[in-house]
Amino acid sequence: MAKTRTVYRCTDCGAEFPKWAGRCESCSAWNTLVEEVVAPTTTSKRTAARAAGGVAGRTVTLGSVTSSDTPRWRTGLDEFDFVLGGGIVPGSMVLVGGEPGIGKSTLLLQVAARLEAAGQATLYVSGEESALQVRLRAERLAEDASAVSLLTETSLETILATAAQPTGDGRPVRALIVDSIQTVHTELLEGAPGNVGQVRECAARLMRFAKDSGTTVFVIGHVTKGGGIAGPKTLEHIVDTVLYFEGDSTLDHRVLRATKNRFGSVDEIGVFRMVSTGLIPVDNPSALFVGDRREVASGSAVCALMEGTRPVLVEVQALAAKAGFGTPQRVANGIDARRLALLLAVLDKRGGFSCAQLDVFCNVVGGMRVQEPSVDLAVVAALASSVVDKPLPSHAVFLGELGLGGEVRPVSQAERRLAEAAKLGMTTAFMSDRAIPRRVPGDITVIGVRTLVDVLQRTVGKDAS
Repeated sequence: MAKTRTVYRCTDCGAEFPKWAGRCESCSAWNTLVEEVVAPTTTSKRTAARAAGGVAGRTVTLGSVTSSDTPRWRTGLDEFDFVLGGGIVPGSMVLVGGEPGIGKSTLLLQVAARLEAAGQATLYVSGEESALQVRLRAERLAEDASAVSLLTETSLETILATAAQPTGDGRPVRALIVDSIQTVHTELLEGAPGNVGQVRECAARLMRFAKDSGTTVFVIGHVTKGGGIAGPKTLEHIVDTVLYFEGDSTLDHRVLRATKNRFGSVDEIGVFRMVSTGLIPVDNPSALFVGDRREVASGSAVCALMEGTRPVLVEVQALAAKAGFGTPQRVANGIDARRLALLLAVLDKRGGFSCAQLDVFCNVVGGMRVQEPSVDLAVVAALASSVVDKPLPSHAVFLGELGLGGEVRPVSQAERRLAEAAKLGMTTAFMSDRAIPRRVPGDITVIGVRTLVDVLQRTVGKDAS
């Protein structure tokens, strides 16, 4: 019997090394090498023939490939269907990641109940909880999940064999949900469930099963301390769609974000509210994140973001207070801390508002995570408003990227952002004078600005230098 060997594999790029090192020589990432036990593989006649001289494969012309107009499956959870691009694609593999307790299992159990009610046989595989625990969760849901087939198993071979067989009423399994990929193991590899080799091999075989059988596979993945899905980075490359379930456990809403989608747009978001009976889709996310604007304190500004193809209004709050210690604090929640530092420097150099002796706190309301630079103008306007303690116009929206020279740059899809702002009752929009659309939707008044100083003069008065 051949002996196993130990290698060290990078969780970011998948490169293999014979010994451990602090830094991956392939992608230069630090502390990403993990130990992996590799079992020898048996060489079949076909594999030996390929290794010797190769076996010619059968080719086809693209014109001879026929496409099947298989409709997507709609679950009735509108936000979930929207993030997927219009519904579930048969034969696809979807990876759902998120922090513990955020609601991943609850969401997919609701999806399983709705698919079963629509006539699609669903198999829910739980490797972390017993059948009784899953049943107790199902009883709290508004959907009736009593008809969903349940399997408590961690062996990949058993899971695939069960999914390949018809259900008790003779229907083929059309949707397979695995909770979670870190608990599943295959007998072909040595090592405990959850290590790099087991996760990669199990995901690859589940993907092959989805493509060969036409069964849609949903896989739940845990996240690391850094926020990424645990396991090798190649796990995200294998699957068709990667969804991240985000949100603060202290809040009642959750954000489902698509970071990869072969069948739809990326960076789409869906918003849910967590209630006692499960997750409820939020029809108007902008109203949730902006809230009531009748009485607004200083340091509050509204920006319109583009999350995929959907415009969403968010409220940015900033607080500048006298530093209580020698070194002022810089706290950013929802935006990149380095981006905040850059905007503070521009506000000081180009706008005349110095925060060198002030503690600065910046927060995006509702736990939203902002990545695009169109929020820059809202951040600096909120900071300046907090410094002089003068509220900004309550029904104004700020759209623009801020350059290092203090210039306000245009944003993409300005007309759609303005339409969303007008829908929520905004009456004024500050944006670059180079990007004012020809047709302004609604009754919103667009004020074109060229530099940061123009914005500050029109909102909080002249600069504070």
